[in-house]
Amino acid sequence: MAPPAPILRMRGIGKQFPGVKALDGVDFRLLPGEVHALMGENGAGKSTLIKVLTGVYGIDSGEVELAGRPVAFPGPQAARQAGISTVYQEVNLCPNLSVTENVVIGREPRRLGRIRWKEARRRAAELLGRLDLHIDVSAPLSAYSPAVQQMVAIARALDVDARVLILDEPTSSLDKDEVAQLFRVMRRLKEQGIAILFVSHFLDQIYEIADRMTILRNGRLVGEYLTSELSQVDLVAKMIGRELADLERLEDRPPAREGAPLVEADGLGRSRAIEPFTLTIREGEVVGLAGLLGSGRTEVARLLFGADHAGTGSLRIGGEPVGLRTPRAAIRHRLAFCSENRREEGLVPDLTVRENIVLALQAARGWTRPIPRRRQDELVAKYVSALNIRPADPEQPVRNLSGGNQQKVLLARWLILEPRLLILDEPTRGIDIGAKAEIQRLVAELSGGGMAVLFISAELEEVLRLSHRVGVLRDRRLVAEIDNDERLTTGALMETIASGAAS
Repeated sequence: MAPPAPILRMRGIGKQFPGVKALDGVDFRLLPGEVHALMGENGAGKSTLIKVLTGVYGIDSGEVELAGRPVAFPGPQAARQAGISTVYQEVNLCPNLSVTENVVIGREPRRLGRIRWKEARRRAAELLGRLDLHIDVSAPLSAYSPAVQQMVAIARALDVDARVLILDEPTSSLDKDEVAQLFRVMRRLKEQGIAILFVSHFLDQIYEIADRMTILRNGRLVGEYLTSELSQVDLVAKMIGRELADLERLEDRPPAREGAPLVEADGLGRSRAIEPFTLTIREGEVVGLAGLLGSGRTEVARLLFGADHAGTGSLRIGGEPVGLRTPRAAIRHRLAFCSENRREEGLVPDLTVRENIVLALQAARGWTRPIPRRRQDELVAKYVSALNIRPADPEQPVRNLSGGNQQKVLLARWLILEPRLLILDEPTRGIDIGAKAEIQRLVAELSGGGMAVLFISAELEEVLRLSHRVGVLRDRRLVAEIDNDERLTTGALMETIASGAAS
């Protein structure tokens, strides 16, 4: 049986930015009633292809067809009106407004110039019911979980009779049950004939939900494949374009460390954030934190860095009692913190790569003692090379870099300070497998050089691969500390998270 004609076809797409060829003759097709994964490393061109398709960027070369007809969208609104809707990783909604207002905003039903709220609520409820979600649509959006907010964003996208639905990293903030709920919705939409373009860095999710995949590398098309006919090993090799030996070496468990205690938290806690906990991190040791979303992992990191004030307990650094009331105080003690939210709490998007990298060092020196430009250039060149930041242009605005390279810029900022403790909160979230492997390898090298690392990740395999010890959190409590030896498995960690006690 012949496959249906593509609802969307892109041929020979080219897009260039100053000094960067983001897309080079890329072909892409999307069939009605399928989930199609767009794969590639950060910087491969995935986001640029989506923005070209939806009219955010103009096309330098090539053509786009929708339902067999040539199209050229002057902006995202024109793409939406044509039936192409996008839901981004950072849900672009207004939490202070009601669910109904978020669904119909800009398209409110009106009569004689007045909004017909009864009809708006009915329409919002119908759209959410199409996603098998039945909630109070008059309640503020902020009353609901991130998973529900994601569904509201999808309902809003469907309100324009979407024929193509683009989901850009929709599962990055969802737990396992919420991902399962989203996948049920995606299958239902697929049955209704909607074509879904799915972007995710979680390979298991790709193989669970996607029918086909297109792989990009360095702005070029690698190929289009049936998911069932391409193994995960082959997929990774095609994405990164090199052998996997370097990645496989990280599968070995790290050797045990017996360094001196560096950071000692005793009964440290904060009301409504994290119950009092005791934790010791030694020099040259990687301590992993495992737990479900909302278990208190980030809250532990923020207390140790002074971003939040502890209500109970004490903290010692290098054997000396300290009171970290601010991040500046933590920096003075050579503690560094890479936040999970790199866009809002880490990078300054309008500054250049160079300016972002030297930011913490300049703050530590004080703004009355500017770092000489020649010294800035030396430091930045060193870390751009060491971390393989691409493109290697320190004067590029950091907002132009891919997610993985933005994460490396943030790491470079803190590594310049030569910290004794590096706190990494989800450093590999939302980045491709190649950049992920480079960051994992860097963590292992830093630990080998004597730096202590607190490593937080939702991926249990990643925690096991890098950590000497693992702290398990559940319901905002540190319920167990487990040495990472051959007896510790992801299954044992899951059982500990579920039961609240080490198995």
